Amino acid sequence: MGDLEGTILFITQVYPPDPAAVGQQLADVAADLAARGRSVTVLTADRGYDDPTVRYPRRETRDGVRIVRLPWSSLGKRSMMIRLAGGLSFILQATLRALFMRRLDRVVVTTVPVMSPFAGAMLALMRRARVVYWIMDLNPDQIVALGVLRSDSLLVRALDWCNSILLRQAAAVIVCDQYMAKRVRDKRDPGDRLHIATPWAHDQHLESVPHDQNPFRATHVGNVRRAVMYSGNHALTNPLATLLDAAARVVDDSRLTFVFIGGGAGKKDVESRQLPNVISLPYQPLEEIKYSLSAGDVHVVTIGSAVVGIVHPCKIYGAMAVGRPILAFGPRQSHVGDIVSEGIGWHLEHGDVDGTVAVLRQIADVPTETLDAMGTRGQTLLHEKYDSRSSRSRVCDIIEADRRR
Repeated sequence: MGDLEGTILFITQVYPPDPAAVGQQLADVAADLAARGRSVTVLTADRGYDDPTVRYPRRETRDGVRIVRLPWSSLGKRSMMIRLAGGLSFILQATLRALFMRRLDRVVVTTVPVMSPFAGAMLALMRRARVVYWIMDLNPDQIVALGVLRSDSLLVRALDWCNSILLRQAAAVIVCDQYMAKRVRDKRDPGDRLHIATPWAHDQHLESVPHDQNPFRATHVGNVRRAVMYSGNHALTNPLATLLDAAARVVDDSRLTFVFIGGGAGKKDVESRQLPNVISLPYQPLEEIKYSLSAGDVHVVTIGSAVVGIVHPCKIYGAMAVGRPILAFGPRQSHVGDIVSEGIGWHLEHGDVDGTVAVLRQIADVPTETLDAMGTRGQTLLHEKYDSRSSRSRVCDIIEADRRR
């Protein structure tokens, strides 16, 4: 191992208490590295990623990690240009600070914002720092897949160029699943520097809370037979149209309620339909998440057909941690499809509204014991294949390793 006194720097636009899933994963690893005796600093934004009116302390220490929050680094998501402007401001500030940081040992960059590879490439070339590229969402592939920009646009080509440099220069590249690994290898193969490290549930905050002991359930859901829940970012990469169309078809079934928790670009579609069987709520604090997740009887996980291997829906692990079955939408050949095929829920293709209605009626009809059995299988699978402690330890080991390209 290298100099234990050197700083491990994380560059990320999102970090707790911001609720974005990427920041939560990074915070777990940063805290574990600090517990190992490493000096860890995080450069992040001083405002909420989803809601820039939320402000965070400019400097603080959490779990042994020094956090420095930069101004003008999160301007909201009112448009793609505003979002990119905030990300660019953050990356330029973070890169400049890192270039002059004393005793910089290694750097972890992720994919929020999309231009993060620029920071990684600059620091690898100019500071000769060991850079770990932790890919949570693959860009500019995501921007192109969603039709936001053309593949031949100047910004996409610039991002691809930075990606290419970083994939060549990084000491290690971490991806979330085998489908993402294939996409990265197709772009520029990092060889044995490429590692698959599946994200994890924040099980230190999660446990299954019975409905009759759950204040969140009592307040927001009530005494309905089945609550079908979507909790997390309502992103364009996670289409909800099929579920919402089906919810409109079962609006007369008093046994079913649909609960949508979180924010994002797709939130307005949920709320604009004004369905009487739909409840829409904001993100919940991490310390309350065991109650909100446990309030659902079945959890929805979706992935767009064009973004398999580009994004990785981490919300599935939280649902499994609280022992809830999964209602999955998207291609069967995907990481989510692979997990659900283990008998922990149902799988549907986007656009199959008739099939979704039939499954929803089944969910309303089946005995509670059947749902509990599915949820228990999910919990067992989570502990066997996606254990939080071992996954976090693996990422820490990758970051601390000395091997270069």
